[in-house]
Amino acid sequence: MTLEVHVVTPEREVWVGRADMVIARGTEGEVGILSGHAPMLVRLAIGPLRVLGEGPELRSVIDGGFLHVTSVDETTRVDVLATSASLESEIDLVRERRRAEEMERRIGETDDAEAHTELAKALARVHLMA
Repeated sequence: MTLEVHVVTPEREVWVGRADMVIARGTEGEVGILSGHAPMLVRLAIGPLRVLGEGPELRSVIDGGFLHVTSVDETTRVDVLATSASLESEIDLVRERRRAEEMERRIGETDDAEAHTELAKALARVHLMA
């Protein structure tokens, strides 16, 4: 039995397919979902999302949102409802490093919450590519 996985943002359907396991970072820590998992709702943090299956591992960065799991009969569905998501293939490492440096300077000048959030997003993308 496999998972039916849907990764969506308000702007687009990022990825849909079958998988053996989904690993995400929630606000309370990492969570791994396998087939037959109990229903749950997890608030997502800024961090990696990994979808493992028969093919190559899907790696992306999620900028918050929710992960919803339902199991009905023989089907377990995982919906990742992300604020935004970037697949590994969509990430420009040079741009993200520059963005991280810019946010670190901004935090040094004026310690604002938006700069901390943007820094976390840029660093999550950089670490995914490392």
